[in-house]
Amino acid sequence: MIKIIFVCLGNICRSPMAEFVFKDMIRKEGLENEVYIESAATSSEEVGNGMHPGTTTKLREMKIPFTNRKARQLTKDDSEKFDYIIGMENSNVRNIVRIIGHDSRNKVHRLLDFSENPRDIADPWYTGNFDITYQDIVEGCKGFLQWIKERTNE
Repeated sequence: MIKIIFVCLGNICRSPMAEFVFKDMIRKEGLENEVYIESAATSSEEVGNGMHPGTTTKLREMKIPFTNRKARQLTKDDSEKFDYIIGMENSNVRNIVRIIGHDSRNKVHRLLDFSENPRDIADPWYTGNFDITYQDIVEGCKGFLQWIKERTNE
């Protein structure tokens, strides 16, 4: 089983959106028994809080199923549990490595590095634009799914 964790600053906007978008893609591909997905934060600021209303509104609008969840912080142990640790922006990647230590097994990536236009995913907590965040996450998740499928079919 491939284990993936999506990570952003607070685990209330981008990373849970990526978690549920990717779970939906995996389900539609019939791979739910082959891929395990979670999300977490690099910060402890939002630990225990639910998803941002902008995230749940966008997921409902796009008919992406989700469950209620509480934000949690990434731990060093997660580096052993997960095969891929996917940050939303460069600062997330730096903080992930700060938490888990050296990434000697190349598990840490930025989501849109799997797209044709690598870049950071802006934090809608600050921008207020959950539409652009959703579009970027879908773009990254599609590229990441393709990347995983290519490696599992080798």
